[in-house]
Amino acid sequence: MTYTLTTTVDLPWAEVLDHTRAALSAQGFGILTEINVRSTFEAKLGTEAADAVGDYVILGACNPALASRALAAEPEIGALLPCNVVVRRNKSAELTTVEAIDPQTMVQLSAAPAVKEIADDAGARLRKALAEVGDAAK
Repeated sequence: MTYTLTTTVDLPWAEVLDHTRAALSAQGFGILTEINVRSTFEAKLGTEAADAVGDYVILGACNPALASRALAAEPEIGALLPCNVVVRRNKSAELTTVEAIDPQTMVQLSAAPAVKEIADDAGARLRKALAEVGDAAK
């Protein structure tokens, strides 16, 4: 089973990061957290570790309406929120990769029927956001 939705884009990493934020916003997602893995690795592990991971940011994206419904259906689902979206490119890569957690992963872990409906909605929105990021390179 694949657990991410992925697109690759032939644009600079910083530009793709900006497009990703905008595309997520257009689909009703706000960014609750932003983790710059490269900076963290550099501070904690040194330049070599930072260079090995390359440009790598994890965006914690949340659609409040969907999250509210999911938490009402199954409070434990909060352990899987927010939806993580990764924008990454190592220095030897020619393309920038954007990956989002596939909300269907939640369905695999939950027996609540409402969770499937919410995951379907979230997945459709994330797919649209990734398609918009992919279209930015055209």
